Amino acid sequence: MNAVRMYTTEVCPYCQRAKALLKQRGVQEIEEVRIDLDPAERDRMMQLTGRRTVPQIFIGTTHVGGCDDLIALDRAGGLLPLLGA
Repeated sequence: MNAVRMYTTEVCPYCQRAKALLKQRGVQEIEEVRIDLDPAERDRMMQLTGRRTVPQIFIGTTHVGGCDDLIALDRAGGLLPLLGA
């Protein structure tokens, strides 16, 4: 299964929803990068994605986007193949 990295903050409901969906799809481990604790990581996230909002989700080297993007990918049948499940 491909590694999942997610840029998050502590109180983000979209982050919680994205994590729940990933766990439902069999993801056991999510590398969380807390941008509320480390401003340098927020800058890095913005450089990588061009976006300011969380979550920003990466599966392997693929930038999936945010929570809505993840849900759309799942509905289109693209999430499980991307995860390598």
